[in-house]
Amino acid sequence: MKIAIPLAEERLCMHFGHCEQFALVTVDAQSKEVLGTERLTPPAHEPGVLPRWLHEQGADIIVSGGMGQRAQQLFAQNGIRVVVGVQSGTAEELAMAYVDGTLQAGENICDH
Repeated sequence: MKIAIPLAEERLCMHFGHCEQFALVTVDAQSKEVLGTERLTPPAHEPGVLPRWLHEQGADIIVSGGMGQRAQQLFAQNGIRVVVGVQSGTAEELAMAYVDGTLQAGENICDH
């Protein structure tokens, strides 16, 4: 499983469209271990580009602090599960919390 995490200064960027990089954390859900992490610079943020690009990178899930409804729909259309309302953390911390079932998702901080 690949979990996409938008980063700014090596921590979760609260809005995926404003991130400097994406961490793609590959995890083994059964053994609950991180198999590897790659950091990629995303293409320019335009509607529909990032969901398609992350799908091409093999992402299964995106973790974000906030994301607009249209973006969530575009990710779903690309087969990527969206988790919003997550607070700050490193890519590996958030990926492990997701596979452990302890990731705290809350209110979507994005209102568009």
